[in-house]
Amino acid sequence: MKTDLSKILSVSGKHGLYQYIAQARNGVIAEALSDHKRTVFDAHTRLTTLADISIFTHSEEMKLSEVFLALQKVLGDKYAPAGKGTDAALKALFAEAVPEYDEDRFYVSHMHKVAEWYNDLVNYASLDFEVPEETD
Repeated sequence: MKTDLSKILSVSGKHGLYQYIAQARNGVIAEALSDHKRTVFDAHTRLTTLADISIFTHSEEMKLSEVFLALQKVLGDKYAPAGKGTDAALKALFAEAVPEYDEDRFYVSHMHKVAEWYNDLVNYASLDFEVPEETD
């Protein structure tokens, strides 16, 4: 099954990823990928779709879906390094997967978040992404 990153949400202040389910009267209904519990997030909650996120490179921005695929090419069937004490491992991983990333604007804290999302997608969804159709 293909994963639509425009329906996968990162919620500010919450751990893990959520899948958009429906619009509620005063917010959004989303389901946690990990345990499938549904939650209503009000209009004041900061929600970001993974399709809207890019990382900085020296030449341009790189969509998160492209970053995930580059990580998959390097990692194969393994998980991305996660947790404390993995800063050097993450820097080495991103240097290999996305060698043109901008060290001045793409920080280790961002790498941790991207690695966490990558592992969540591997566990609970798929790295086979839906490609949005171009409209003329």
